[in-house]
Formats: sequence, structure tokens, C-alpha cells
Amino acid sequence: QVQLVESGGGLVQAGGSLRLSCAASGRTVSRYTMGWFRRAPGKEREFVAAITWGGNIYYADSVKGRFTISRDNAKNTVALQMISLKPDDTAVYYCNADLLGYRPGSYWGQGTQVTVSS
Repeated sequence: QVQLVESGGGLVQAGGSLRLSCAASGRTVSRYTMGWFRRAPGKEREFVAAITWGGNIYYADSVKGRFTISRDNAKNTVALQMISLKPDDTAVYYCNADLLGYRPGSYWGQGTQVTVSS
């Protein structure tokens, strides 16, 4: 089993930045595609970004150029650096392990709230 714990959410003004972190435990995730999803109030969960074990990266169109996903396999962590945040980025952000393409894997964190004020 893999346990994922997110951190780094908070309240920020539009145009600001936040860095989310996801720490994995229970087993190494170095061979998993890791990613981030988000769920905004009243909306469906949506894909944000993912990074494969080989380092290939892909993003949702809505965050390209503003968000950067990275991983540190030695530390079993994944990060999401977010800049130029917009109110539309307000959501609960979830770390996920073992994605298949844009489809989430079985392992989820508890989520961290990101609120962007206008």
C-alpha cells in the first residue's frame, strides 16, 4: 500500500504562488506515474499534471506555463509549483500515484486546500 500526504496549500492573492508537496510512504513510488488532480467547489475532479517515472511530464491546458510538477525519487516526494495563480485555481488539490495516462491510480492523498482571492 501507498500512503500519500499533501502539504503546502493555503490562501493566496491572485498572481501569487504556492508550492504543494506530496510525501509518499509504505512503498517506493519511483516506478509510478505521479500526478495532481483538483476538485473545485461544485465541479468535477480534474487532472492537473503528471510526471512519469522516466521524467515525462504533461499538464492540463489550463495550467500550462504556470504550474511545474517535479519529483524526487530519493525522497519519495512529488511537488507542484504554482505561479500566476488565478481565482479559478481555487480547489482542493489531491496527490495521486500510479496514473495511467490522464486516469488516476488507486492511491490518493487526503487533499490540500488552495484558495486564490481576487
